[in-house]
Amino acid sequence: MNNRLILAAALTAAAASSAQAASRDYISIVGSSTVYPFSTVVAETFGKTTAYKTPKVESTGSGGGLKLFCAGVGVEHPDITNASRRIKSSEVENCAKNGVTDIVEVKVGYDGIVIANSKSAPLMHLTRRDVFLALAKKVPNVDGGGELIDNPYKTWKDVNDNLPATAIEVLGPPPTSGTRDAFVELAMEGGCKTFDFIKAMKKQDKKAYKGVCHTIREDGAFIEAGENDNLIVQKLESNPAALGIFGFSFLDQNADKVQGSIVDNVAPTFDAIADGSYPVSRPLFFYVKKAHVGKIPGIAEYLAEFTSDKAWGDEGYLVDKGMIPMPKQERSQFAADVKGLNILRLAK
Repeated sequence: MNNRLILAAALTAAAASSAQAASRDYISIVGSSTVYPFSTVVAETFGKTTAYKTPKVESTGSGGGLKLFCAGVGVEHPDITNASRRIKSSEVENCAKNGVTDIVEVKVGYDGIVIANSKSAPLMHLTRRDVFLALAKKVPNVDGGGELIDNPYKTWKDVNDNLPATAIEVLGPPPTSGTRDAFVELAMEGGCKTFDFIKAMKKQDKKAYKGVCHTIREDGAFIEAGENDNLIVQKLESNPAALGIFGFSFLDQNADKVQGSIVDNVAPTFDAIADGSYPVSRPLFFYVKKAHVGKIPGIAEYLAEFTSDKAWGDEGYLVDKGMIPMPKQERSQFAADVKGLNILRLAK
């Protein structure tokens, strides 16, 4: 009898849970910690100015968000995922395997990845070559000969005589982060290919080349600090000897506490990221599940809010949060794609 009562209670709870899930009346958004503050302010504005509920936004990292997004269609899965890099073909294939076939891509603006430290410490002047030598797992042997060895560098001065003799300690995002993906591609690889014999590897063995250029050392010099960029800012404040890697918007919002290192003689400023002269810059995106539009209330209206001039325009409220807007023509193109719910097509 007790077993029957327990089973009946479980079935009732499951039915209630299923009914609740089937009637979700708010937008579910996951993904990039970099896009998170922009998405959050749009969600809050949307909730205040429309009859729809404020969307739920979670910071899971770009890779983590795309994994959740691609897991399936239905109210138990997210409607939108934010990404601080473009979706990969392998992720599109994973989506398709789970029935997520119609994806709308929305490019929202640009961001720079900064290598920052406390304002109480000296400003760092780095090259991408310095960054690679400081953080790569394998680096060229100083004795030459085209040999790669385990990274022996302990201080920044070991890397470059012009840098301070402080221990290399860099706080950065985990592998699930789009910021990490973009950082290794733009900063690490940018420095890696300044070595001719490594650059030559790209034509001979692309996998080996990527392994050298994109693999970060694991001996304590680089510390994974999770998806919380605000936490990195706090740790830099308490440890002036450390550096941290995060998006420009967090530098912009914490300019009284941290400063962005000069990279290849260019400071990470709004204008330098907008015109492409800052070498560690990248576009930002979010992806929408077309199958959920019209099923979950407010998705089309949320997209209209995000792609409005008052949000992502040259003087929009997202600029106040540190996002670098796209040129007007590019904004018009993506706004049209969003309005028409045009499906993503990756070049093969």
